[in-house]
Amino acid sequence: MSVGAGHDGRRLRRPSPNPRRAAGDAIAPERLTARGSAPVHRPVGGLPRHAARRPTPDRVDAADGSVAARLLGSQGGGRVVERRPAGRPRPVEAPTSPAIGIILPDHMLTREIAAPPAVPATRTATPSVGTAGGPAAAVDVPPRTTAPPTPGRRRPAHRRPRRRWEFRYLGRTVVLDLLAGVIAAVLAFEVRFGEEITPYNLTYLLLSAMLPIGLFCALAINRAYERRLLFVGTEEYQRVLSAGLALTATLAIGSYAFDVHLARGYVLVALPLGTAACLLLRFGNRKVLHRARRRGECLRRTIVVGHELAVVAITRQLRRERYHGLEVAGACLPPFRPGAGPADGWHDGQVGDVPVYGTFAEVPKAVRQAGADTVIVLSCPEFDGVKLRRLAWRLERDDIDLIVASSLMDVAGARTTIRPVDGLPMLHVEHPSLSGARRVVKNVFDRVGAAVLILLASPVLLAVAVAVKLDSPGPILFRQVRVGRHGREFLIYKFRTMHTDAERRLAELKHLNEQDGVLFKMRDDPRITRAGKWLRRLSLDELPQLFNVLGGAMSLVGPRPPLPQEVAKYPADARRRLEVRPGMTGLWQVSGRSDLPWEEAVRLDLRYVENWSLTLDLIILLRTLTAVCRGAGAY
Repeated sequence: MSVGAGHDGRRLRRPSPNPRRAAGDAIAPERLTARGSAPVHRPVGGLPRHAARRPTPDRVDAADGSVAARLLGSQGGGRVVERRPAGRPRPVEAPTSPAIGIILPDHMLTREIAAPPAVPATRTATPSVGTAGGPAAAVDVPPRTTAPPTPGRRRPAHRRPRRRWEFRYLGRTVVLDLLAGVIAAVLAFEVRFGEEITPYNLTYLLLSAMLPIGLFCALAINRAYERRLLFVGTEEYQRVLSAGLALTATLAIGSYAFDVHLARGYVLVALPLGTAACLLLRFGNRKVLHRARRRGECLRRTIVVGHELAVVAITRQLRRERYHGLEVAGACLPPFRPGAGPADGWHDGQVGDVPVYGTFAEVPKAVRQAGADTVIVLSCPEFDGVKLRRLAWRLERDDIDLIVASSLMDVAGARTTIRPVDGLPMLHVEHPSLSGARRVVKNVFDRVGAAVLILLASPVLLAVAVAVKLDSPGPILFRQVRVGRHGREFLIYKFRTMHTDAERRLAELKHLNEQDGVLFKMRDDPRITRAGKWLRRLSLDELPQLFNVLGGAMSLVGPRPPLPQEVAKYPADARRRLEVRPGMTGLWQVSGRSDLPWEEAVRLDLRYVENWSLTLDLIILLRTLTAVCRGAGAY
């Protein structure tokens, strides 16, 4: 026994731990009592083992309304917890006997202490608190499975799988960039110097060995490895082009400044080839990721916060475009108002097939329940700047990504700029560039590209013309009036894929239209010839449109050229498509072609008009190759 003193000068006895008590059976909660009072049924959960051994100058009485008083449940002053061994009757003591208090650590006095009801009580080898006249017994303490929460940043366990696939993708990107540098260095050395190594080209051999590292450094300096740019969008490819140009400029300026003579042939082959190889390998790497996301892998579980109609719209769009990698796991809606109906946001626990986890105030709880790692906040009046900032602070603790969706539609990031005004971020939207120097660049790119493609595809053009002539009677080319820029009509050229009486038989097949808009599409159209099915499957019937591009009526990339009867039925928004020249391919063609609804095709064409750039044209041309190989929607 050790003896201490309380704050009133009385002597307190603190018994030493009894190891024999640790092997006993579990004691019922009724065994925990207050001296001179009824049995207390509230368990003392979470008490640390050093609670009865730490000497403090203050004693916690049950009469002062403190945490200990609530734990003991006593009504009179000076009543304390006593522990007795099993089978021993309660000792009877006089009311004037000295009262013994529980010594609690400081941090236990600042919060409520309660034991989880689902955890069974077990006997633990904790020190006992006895009295001067009776032995001590062990206290029923629920086992502590986790450490008490500490303030600061926590690292949630459900974030690790997402981090793993992101790290694997980033590592694969770095390896592919180094491989692009190796390929460029080897080919440039072979083209310029051949296989023989001489004292003259030994320097270029060392330069070739350093080229992959230099390309990697240029990409890192231009922030081409940022996580927000790697998975979707064209910003990643723009950073790669900027890194290639910067590396070329640095090498040119450095050789001039230090009077180093470099072979122009080597430089002109190595750097452009390295940049092009890097673009192609990154494009293939992203396509592998997009295929995995279509299988339901490498996705981010997302909680959508907003009103019901907006949640349904964003869910439908994210499921249609799975390559974005956002999987809607749940939603948080505004608080329910009594008497509200379906028109006022009433729901029965789900919005469509998306579970509702709570209201706007329960977003962090919804994130934990759904195992989400991303939160999308849609435009709604309930979320002002102050509430959004508080939500960002709460999500920051668990490293949850926050995405704020604005009301803008189909506006690319290149047209938006955040300009702070007195601490308030203002989103400035630039007008689309539909004229000026950029249009001149596009015209030159289209006409030069069309001329090159005609020369390269001339054998294919000749072979297809012979096949069409031998397959069915009629002309080789099909001519039709289409509507171009600003509503001007022109003749479009295609290889004929239908019988000559196709227009006359159209009225008989109108009721079999598989499109929901102004277009007529039918998978098994009886008007298509045998050769026409293969030509449409491989998109070879559209090769004569290269002559339309060469003449200036069309572009390589642009909206689909519409028929005059289609334009007559256009709503006001759809006429925006006529602000640019129609193209041989476009977002509509590479996103599903005839499988898309007419409204979706119009939306994609409007997105192209609003966000045109030369980089976007290059991306669409690359995607056209994969779309032609798949053949999806080609009928």
